Amino acid sequence: MDFAFTEEQQMLQDSIRRYLESGYGLEHRARIVAGDEGWSPRTWAELAELGLLALDIDEDDGGIGAGPVGTMLVSQATGAGLLVEPFHSSAVLATRVVSLLAQGERRAQLLDALASGEAIAVLAHEEGDGWDAPLETTAVSEGDGWRLRGRKACVYHAPMARWLLVTARCADGVGVFAVECGADGVDLRAVRTLDGQRAADIALDVLLPTDARLGAGDAAAALGQALDRGIAALCADALGVLDRILVATVRYARERVQFGSPIGRFQALQHRMADMYMQVEQARSMTYLATSACLQDDPDARRAAISAAKVIVSQAARRVGQEAVQLHGGMGMTDELDVSHCFRRLLAFELRMGTIDEHLRRYRETVQADGA
Repeated sequence: MDFAFTEEQQMLQDSIRRYLESGYGLEHRARIVAGDEGWSPRTWAELAELGLLALDIDEDDGGIGAGPVGTMLVSQATGAGLLVEPFHSSAVLATRVVSLLAQGERRAQLLDALASGEAIAVLAHEEGDGWDAPLETTAVSEGDGWRLRGRKACVYHAPMARWLLVTARCADGVGVFAVECGADGVDLRAVRTLDGQRAADIALDVLLPTDARLGAGDAAAALGQALDRGIAALCADALGVLDRILVATVRYARERVQFGSPIGRFQALQHRMADMYMQVEQARSMTYLATSACLQDDPDARRAAISAAKVIVSQAARRVGQEAVQLHGGMGMTDELDVSHCFRRLLAFELRMGTIDEHLRRYRETVQADGA
């Protein structure tokens, strides 16, 4: 794929960057994170006005239809801005699930509400001991509806959502169910994540109407496609953070004087910063690979590329984050500098939507199955 971005794509990224740089500084973000809700409805409404909540909605459904490349560019900007609002959870991941599965009036209702910012939806998929573990939540027919039972762990942005898109094991395969957060039998225990965002552990024992299920039949293929696009966008978010922390580290090395000379002139530190740069560029290449893989028709090739990207970007996140903190010294972990906020975001990224070990296993299994 040619990643010489079009003028429209570049303008899309520049618009969100300018917005975040002008009105989403560290002090403003700190107030949001310290608040009870952990997000800003005003910021969410402004993102809707910019059209960014309709970014990954197809044009036929009234959205922008920016596709994986546009989503990647905006996700880079939201990462660099350390956005804590649920852009990835709702505007990317949940919106893609709805677009792939929902039909008729239900589809229009959900997409319109998500695009306008009127409501937030999140995918409740995390299971068991690992992200890619077999589904334990079950959905069985009961009367004229569905009985949904199970637990979901650390679902990002669930406390602010109107709908949970819950994955469950059904008699005919995997199902995805739209569940109102305030429904009887839905118990959310809100938690604050390492990087200052909000998540929830969810217990479910709820009776749902028949039309709560999105789509008919096994949703495994559509869910896999949506999850892979979500991972690619999450890698782009991490890439934006990596760019920010690298720039901050180089700037600090130029300004910090020791023994009468900026520490950036010390050869040993130059080598370490050069290694950081190489890690970031590898992460960039793999993020582009993951984005292009989202356009492939071969699910095995897509899965392999996505998992490879998640591994490489996670490794870069760990290495670059640790080096940045060490090069800043004790100041690197204080809230006054953005390095500490970037470090925590990168550390949380490494654990979201599959760890390094889980994606290495998925990559190995995919490649072996493809070669068999």
